[in-house]
Amino acid sequence: MEKADRRTRIAAMAAMLARNPSKPFALGTFCETFGAAKSTISEDLAVVREAVSRYGQGEVEVAIGASGGARLLPSVAGEQRAAVLYEIAQRLSDPQRILPGGFIYTVDILSDPKYVCAMAEILASMYLRTNPDMIVTVETKGVALAFEVARYLSKPMIIARSDAKITEGSAVVINYLTGPSKRIRTMSISRRALSAGQKVLLIDDFIGGGGTLHALCGMMKELSITVVGSGVAIATRQPEKKRIDNFKALLVLEEVDTVNEKVTIRPF
Repeated sequence: MEKADRRTRIAAMAAMLARNPSKPFALGTFCETFGAAKSTISEDLAVVREAVSRYGQGEVEVAIGASGGARLLPSVAGEQRAAVLYEIAQRLSDPQRILPGGFIYTVDILSDPKYVCAMAEILASMYLRTNPDMIVTVETKGVALAFEVARYLSKPMIIARSDAKITEGSAVVINYLTGPSKRIRTMSISRRALSAGQKVLLIDDFIGGGGTLHALCGMMKELSITVVGSGVAIATRQPEKKRIDNFKALLVLEEVDTVNEKVTIRPF
């Protein structure tokens, strides 16, 4: 392949890393792509690494040695994190979002790539070192968020559905109670989707009492799967004691005052 000049190599390497977060690229891959020696590629990666870090675009991890390589890890600077979560909290604080039952309308936020990608990168950076094998979510508004977390961590995503699908083969099915009304719901997941001994990260859009995530943890235990953590976009302040303890939230819903039409939500 024709040799690329340094500016072209650096720009292309940065793009390759950015388009494939958490995916490791061997130095040999870059050498073959750009027709350059490993020493030259290593120098180029040092430039990319410094620039990415300086401008808060993540963290380039470089492995040294014959089998060395590089990957771009999700990392959000404190100021960037605070700014995006504050913006989301401000939008969700609109009284017009109040729904019957003390809930708030979040569909537009959880389907907007701008906000979903920002929240997913924060969650991915929080759980990066847990090194899960899979990302697991439930069939709700959090699917897009879970998908983006999976993309940032370069892991597959699995959806626990409200009913078993014949196309997914045999499944584990459980019934559980959720919400203030304590309604009985059903959750199923294909036995072929996971293998005993794997580690998973649970992602959901919302946690109130924690019934759904508690049920999902129980399902993982049934499959001999280890849950390394649970990440959610929004958690309610009440009840303070959730049915699960090992979770992290980005935003906390303090109060939904239906009488005075006021929503209080803030970064966690």
